[in-house]
Amino acid sequence: MSVAIMRVLRAELGIDLMNARTVLRRVVDGDYSGTLPEMEHLARALRKSGIRAAATRP
Repeated sequence: MSVAIMRVLRAELGIDLMNARTVLRRVVDGDYSGTLPEMEHLARALRKSGIRAAATRP
């Protein structure tokens, strides 16, 4: 599943593989943040790829 998440992160955020690994860790740890619309956009992209995701407020 990590590969699928990184694929979405790379496509949506326009980042390279090394940065995608870093962002993956932050996402999985619940430490990745942004505006609610940004996080909802990312969560939708993940769900579209079959990955359970939700944007939440801290």
